[in-house]
Amino acid sequence: MGIYMKAFIYSGGDIYAENITEHPKSDDITIAADSGYKNALTLGENIQLIVGDMDSLDENIVPDKIEIIRLKPEKDMTDTQVAVEVAIERGADQIIIVGGIGCRLDHSLSTISILESLDLRHIQAYVTNGKNRVHFIRSTSYLLPKSSYKFFSLLATDEIIKGVDIEGGKYPLKNAKLKRNMQFAISNEITGNCALISVKKGGIYIIESND
Repeated sequence: MGIYMKAFIYSGGDIYAENITEHPKSDDITIAADSGYKNALTLGENIQLIVGDMDSLDENIVPDKIEIIRLKPEKDMTDTQVAVEVAIERGADQIIIVGGIGCRLDHSLSTISILESLDLRHIQAYVTNGKNRVHFIRSTSYLLPKSSYKFFSLLATDEIIKGVDIEGGKYPLKNAKLKRNMQFAISNEITGNCALISVKKGGIYIIESND
């Protein structure tokens, strides 16, 4: 098994600090995407780098020791997307995005869609804000351990998802078909220590939720 370089990216949006158990170690990369620096401060994290156009962050609160990559306001990528690219350039092959989902639905969807891009590049990643945790898998299996998140749901990202199995869930599935325009694999619960989720063909989001 190889040694992975993990990056924590702190984005804006709502976070529920009391529920967030993911914290960086001393050798992990830590990046804030603009106002995500405020979320990092709330969590007591040490940030190495801030990426953004600084439109929602007062630079006066940023210590001089923190590197800043300033972006132009007129850009094709969100601050979080750029932060992900910087993390990869600096060697990350595991990425945890903290925040990025909240009251702005466009920002939320943009953030979780990053997971699909990272999957294509064989980079392990997920998004969490303490109320929700989101993974993405395509044509593979995923072992989902029981945690503080009570529910889990599967959301199809392709028109048709084939061969979906859920073992260890309150509502098991066997060789099921999911459709993007008719989502039904919602609000399942893990009955034991874990649930095994398998997909023969297609991509799904696995969304864990507290409420």
